Amino acid sequence: MGPFERRVDGRCTRCVAARLRAWAAAPEVPVRREPQDRGPKLRRLRRPAVQWPRLRRPAVQWPRRSEPQPRREPEYAGVRRPEPPWPPVARPGPPPLPAQPPRNPWPTRAKRAGAAVAALVLIALTATASLRVWTPASSRFMRIDDGPVTYQYVSLDHVSRYIVASVIAHEDDQMGLRAQAFHWGDYADRARAHLTGEPQQTYSTIPQQLAKNMFFTPDQSAIRKAVETVPSILLSSTLPDARIMELYLNYAQFGPDLYGVCAASWYYFDTAPWEMYQYHAMQLAGMLPNPEDVVRLPGGGVATPPDAPYPSAAFHINGAANVDLPARFAGWGGWENIVASVGIEDSAADHADDRPSADSCSTMPEPVRQRLAVEDPGFVSRSQ
Repeated sequence: MGPFERRVDGRCTRCVAARLRAWAAAPEVPVRREPQDRGPKLRRLRRPAVQWPRLRRPAVQWPRRSEPQPRREPEYAGVRRPEPPWPPVARPGPPPLPAQPPRNPWPTRAKRAGAAVAALVLIALTATASLRVWTPASSRFMRIDDGPVTYQYVSLDHVSRYIVASVIAHEDDQMGLRAQAFHWGDYADRARAHLTGEPQQTYSTIPQQLAKNMFFTPDQSAIRKAVETVPSILLSSTLPDARIMELYLNYAQFGPDLYGVCAASWYYFDTAPWEMYQYHAMQLAGMLPNPEDVVRLPGGGVATPPDAPYPSAAFHINGAANVDLPARFAGWGGWENIVASVGIEDSAADHADDRPSADSCSTMPEPVRQRLAVEDPGFVSRSQ
């Protein structure tokens, strides 16, 4: 087979023709078949199989990877390949974005601060609103007191209205007439007088005193007086005036280590708070400015003579019971109008069917009994 001969399917046409001629000239070989039941047997002619020549492709010797590959010369040998420009020319990219001004962090900080303040206000409102039905077992003043505290809770239903009217008239006669915890003008005057050292013309209201007794200390610093405005506003906005008076009468201090009107009425006058006389109720109200200086007389009563150990306390008690409160009662048209200004329309006698109960203070509290056993051993209570 020459290099220029025609090929069919990879084979030389001359070789294919020769094999075809040999196959055609080959005689037929009869095939013997076994006899069958279906008539005469036919013979099948077989032609000899054509032996095609095997074509082998030459083995390709692939170079090993470790051997360096020879560089193939380009088809345009002799023509120098153009070199890239040097230094390379930078392609023009997208135009740069305009410079953004630095972000102001204060709006984000203000939002976070506002969210924190709102959360604190919500928590404070929830806590103060819970005081409508929940009475803490003690106040801040009681917890920081050094001596053994004498105290027992009493419901406002079992407190004489003489006591309620006397305390309101002596400490905050505008309580039922205000729509808020205090007047901002009076608060500014007190702050100015405190900073300049001048005598104060107005004093803290009952909501402010309640906030101080429950959450703060007796410290007279300007910071404490400024901070106590927040809980006083919350108390005044979430609690009715009658409930504020109930908490105040239970947490107010009426003597050294003596808290609450229940313990005070039994300690000084050997009587329950719901059967207090008007004069004794006025004396209790006069104790509130200087409770640490009040002295109990042997057998009962309050030391108010001019030569009392603490003349300042005796002056307040005598002035309240004999001059100040009788005049205020007359100006209001009677104590009934004073208690009505804070929403109290009934009397302690209307709740007599609930006595004795746990919150009626019908008998002398055990802390008072133990204290009198030490201070006045010969005293015998009427309730025994």
